[in-house]
Amino acid sequence: MRRYQVEIPTAEYWRRQIKCQHACPVRTDARGYVRAIAAGHAELAYLIARGPNPLASICGRVCGAPCEAACRRGDYDQSISIRALKRFVCDGFGPEVRPDGGKTLLEYIKQTSGQYPSQRCKAGEELLPLLQSLTDGRISLVKNKSVGIVGSGPAGLAAAHDLTLLGFSVTIYEMESVLGGMLAVGIPQYRLPRDLIKAEVETILALGVEPVTDCCVGSDVSLPELRGRHDAVIIAVGAKRSRKAPYPGSDAKGVLGGVEFLRDVALGTSPPLGRRVVVVGGGDAAMDSARTALRVQAGEGDDAGEQGEHYLAVDAARMASRIGGREINIVYRRSRAEMPAVKSEIYEADEEGIHFHLLTNPVSIEKNERGEVRGIWCQKMELGQPDASGRRQPIAIEGSNFFMECDNVLIAIGQAFDVSFVDPKRDGLVLTDWGTIDCDAQTGVTAAEDVFVAGDLAHGAKLLIHAVASGKAVARAIYEKFTQRPITAQAVQLHFPLPVYEREPGYEKQDRLDPHTLPVDNRFADADRPVELPFTPQQALCEAGRCFDCGVNTIFDGGRCILCGGCVDVCPENCLRIVSLDQMAEYNPLGDGGMEDGGLEGVTSAQLGEVPPEAASAIIKDETICIRCGLCAERCPSGAITMEHLSFEEKPRCQTS
Repeated sequence: MRRYQVEIPTAEYWRRQIKCQHACPVRTDARGYVRAIAAGHAELAYLIARGPNPLASICGRVCGAPCEAACRRGDYDQSISIRALKRFVCDGFGPEVRPDGGKTLLEYIKQTSGQYPSQRCKAGEELLPLLQSLTDGRISLVKNKSVGIVGSGPAGLAAAHDLTLLGFSVTIYEMESVLGGMLAVGIPQYRLPRDLIKAEVETILALGVEPVTDCCVGSDVSLPELRGRHDAVIIAVGAKRSRKAPYPGSDAKGVLGGVEFLRDVALGTSPPLGRRVVVVGGGDAAMDSARTALRVQAGEGDDAGEQGEHYLAVDAARMASRIGGREINIVYRRSRAEMPAVKSEIYEADEEGIHFHLLTNPVSIEKNERGEVRGIWCQKMELGQPDASGRRQPIAIEGSNFFMECDNVLIAIGQAFDVSFVDPKRDGLVLTDWGTIDCDAQTGVTAAEDVFVAGDLAHGAKLLIHAVASGKAVARAIYEKFTQRPITAQAVQLHFPLPVYEREPGYEKQDRLDPHTLPVDNRFADADRPVELPFTPQQALCEAGRCFDCGVNTIFDGGRCILCGGCVDVCPENCLRIVSLDQMAEYNPLGDGGMEDGGLEGVTSAQLGEVPPEAASAIIKDETICIRCGLCAERCPSGAITMEHLSFEEKPRCQTS
C-alpha cells in the first residue's frame, strides 16, 4: 500500500507556499508586485518592490534573483522574469526618474501607500510598517549615538539606510572617489548605469547620512580612530581583490586581476590591452571582464601597437567586424553547465563573439624576453565525481597540454578581502584562516563589542540582495545593543475568500518572456550603453500574467465535503487525491518534533473522532504542482472548496521584558 507524506497547514506553511518571497533574503513580496503589474497597478508594484529593499532599482538590473530560482512556475515550465518586472516598475517610479533625485522618496512612499488596499504579504523588513512603528512609539528612536560604516557597497548602504531611520547619526567611509562599492567599480556600466547608482545612493544620503570619500581606512584614518569617533563601527568592505593565480608566470607584465581591471575601467584609468586577451574563470567577474575588454581602447605594444592600430569602442564599424579585431578567450575548467555566472551574461558574451574554451585549465603563463605575456599553456580536463560544491570535479587529461598566444591574461578565479587595517591584538578582533573577521554571520557581532561586520565579509560571497539583508540585520543588532530591546514583529495573518476568482486566459500556456537586448552591432557605438532593454508595458503585463499567484490557496472545509471526487476528476495537474487515513504519514519539514494543533493525529481526531484509519478518507493536495486554476472550487457541488487570498503583516515593535 502506498503511503503519502502529509503536512498539516500552519501559518508558516502558508507563507512557505509563496516560494519567491520565502527565498528572498529581505522577504520582498515578489508575488505581490508581479500580480499588481498583471492587474495594471504599476505604481503599487513599485511600492511593494521598494518596501523592504532600499536598493530596489539596482536589484532590478543586476540582482541574482533567488526569487526566480525558487519560483513555482519554474517547476511547471519556466520561472517568471521577476527581476525584469522589478526593473519595469522601478524605471517608472524609482528615484532614477524622480525630478528631485529621490530626496523625498520616503514621503512619497508614506503618502502613496495609503491609496492602495492593504491585503498584502508584508514581512518584517517592510519600510512603511517600520515608519509607522517609529511614529506611534512601538519603536523608540535612538538619540545621540553615531555609527561609522567602512565601505559604501550594498551592505553598507542598507545599514546606513535603516540606522538613520532608527535615529542614529551615520557616516560612511569609502576609499574610492564614488559611493557604491563594488556596484560602482565592479559591475560594468552596460549592466548597471552610474546615474541609477547615484540616484539610489542620494536617496539614502538625503536621510542624513554623511559620506566621506577618498578615505582609505588604514592609511587616511585608522580603525582605532574610527572607534574613537563613533559609538559603533560596521566593517562592510567588499571582496575587492582578485585571488592570485596559483601557477607559474602570473607575475608577467600584462597579467591583470579581473576585479582590479574592472575597477580601473570604471574609474577611467583603464590599463592598455593588446589584441589577444585570455580571461581565466567562469563566474560573473570573468564574464564582466571579458565583455568589458571588448569595450575599451586597445593598448599600444604587442601586435596592436606594432600594427599601429587602436581599436576604439566608439568605432562601431570596426566593432561590428568582431569588435575591431580584438580576440577575447575565456578559459574555464568545467563545462558550461557548471559555470556559476548568470546564464544571460554567458549567452550575451557568446553573442558578442567571445570564445569559450571549456574543460580547459591554465598550467602556466609564458613570458617573452621583456617579461611580458607571450601566451598561456593550458590543459584539457574531464569531469569526475561531484566535489563539496556539488559540481563535478575536473580531472586533467594526460598529454593534452596546448599553447594559446595572447597579450594579456585577466585572472578572475575568485575574490579576496583586504582587512590589512585590522590588527587583531590591538583591535580585539579575530581573523579567520580565510582572511575575514570572525563574527556571527547573522548579526555581524564580533569579539569587540563596538565593531560589527556586514556583507560578504560576514557571510562569504553571495548575491547583492544577501548583502542588503546583512546590512539591515546588522542595523537591528546595533539598535538592540544600545536600547537593550530587540526589534521583533507582531504577526497578523488572514485568509480572505475570493467570491470571484478569475485567471488570465491561457496563462498556463504562455512561454517565459526574457528582456530583449540590443543587437550586437549596436552595443559598441557607446561602450557604456546598456545591453538589456526594459519590458514594454504590454510585455510586462503578459509576463506578469504567467504568475501562478501562490498567495491564493485552495481551502478545504472537511465538514462540507461529500467525497464525490469531482475536484479530483477536474484537476488538470492531478494534484488532488482521495486516500484512506492509514495511507498517510506525517511530514514535518521543520524538524522540530511536532506540528501545531496536535499534528495529523490531532486533526483527524478532532474531525472524525475515534475511527479505524482504514474506515475514513481524506483529500490530500500536492502543492508543488498546483497552478491555482480554481477549477476544483468551481466544480465542488457543496462549497467545500474556496479560493482564498493570504494576507499577512509583521508589524515591527520593540520586545519588552
